[in-house]
Amino acid sequence: MEIEVTDESFQKEVIEKSKKIPVLVDFWAAWCGPCRMLTPILEDLSKEYKGKFILAKLDVEENQRKAGEYGVMSIPSVKLFKKGQIVDEFIGAIPKDKVKIFIDKNL
Repeated sequence: MEIEVTDESFQKEVIEKSKKIPVLVDFWAAWCGPCRMLTPILEDLSKEYKGKFILAKLDVEENQRKAGEYGVMSIPSVKLFKKGQIVDEFIGAIPKDKVKIFIDKNL
C-alpha cells in the first residue's frame, strides 16, 4: 500500500497507522535525482511485500515542518516507523537488494 502524506496528515497516516503495521516513510523531492532512482524500488517492494508495510511518501519541499522535525538533512531519507517511533533508517539511493535486507530485518 502506498500513500502520499503531508505535514497535516503525518500523525494520522504514519504515527497512528504504525501502531498496527510498519510504515516506511520516503522523504523525497521532485528535483532530487537519487530520489527518482530510489522511489521506484520502494514502490516495487511495497507491491512485492503485499501489505506487510505501508509506503508513505512525503515531499520535503511542500512539507518542511515534518522533514525538520525528523532531522532530515539530505534526501532521499527513508525512516521506518513502528508503534509510533522510528526504529530504523537509511539515507541515499541504495540498491534494491540492500533495501530488501533493510525491510526484512525490520518486519
